[in-house]
Amino acid sequence: MTEETPGFEEKPDVPSGADDAEPKAAEDTSEEAGSAAPAGDAANTHAADAAKDVALTAQLDQAKMALSERTADLQRLQAEYQNYRRRVERDRVTVKEIAAANLVTELLPVLDDIGRAREHGELVGGFKSVAESLETVAAKMGLQQFGKEGEPFDPTIHEALMHSYAPDVTETTCVAILQPGYRIGERTIRPARVAVAEPQPGASADKAQADKSDDSDDKESGAPEEG
Repeated sequence: MTEETPGFEEKPDVPSGADDAEPKAAEDTSEEAGSAAPAGDAANTHAADAAKDVALTAQLDQAKMALSERTADLQRLQAEYQNYRRRVERDRVTVKEIAAANLVTELLPVLDDIGRAREHGELVGGFKSVAESLETVAAKMGLQQFGKEGEPFDPTIHEALMHSYAPDVTETTCVAILQPGYRIGERTIRPARVAVAEPQPGASADKAQADKSDDSDDKESGAPEEG
């Protein structure tokens, strides 16, 4: 019989390299898993970045649209404000002209008396000083006098009180100013009251005939003499 040594058991023989194979296989599996994980993370990161870019682009488009709308609103408000300022200024000038017109309308008879007194040489002494002061005040309020002899008749600013014919006019003409007209700005307070003269009936035809005869005489006088 063979004696066995107490405390030791015999182990079957294991081929060399078997123990090293299992750790190596585990390491290979870990490396493959590690290489696959970064590739998946990169794809996910790229997708996330793309989604973020799309979201930012959408937000930028919305901001641009909102800015465009606000800019248009601001421009519209500015235009409305400018129109409002012009309208207020125009109304202010109109109100001022109306107030001045109402005042000076009451003074027109006095100004007419002053004008007649000046024409007759009666504007002397203290009356002259007062009259000139009154005319100065009226001028400062924007009152302007108009109407002169010899100017063409304009029914928008002239009122014809007398009518006649004259051989020396070629159109309806103011030949006498009976009362001057007055205006403030573009507003006529009173039209000029005038006497007008028109060309005599047939005067144009006679003049044209005379001109024609003169032309004929000039041509005949300028023709060569026959030898």
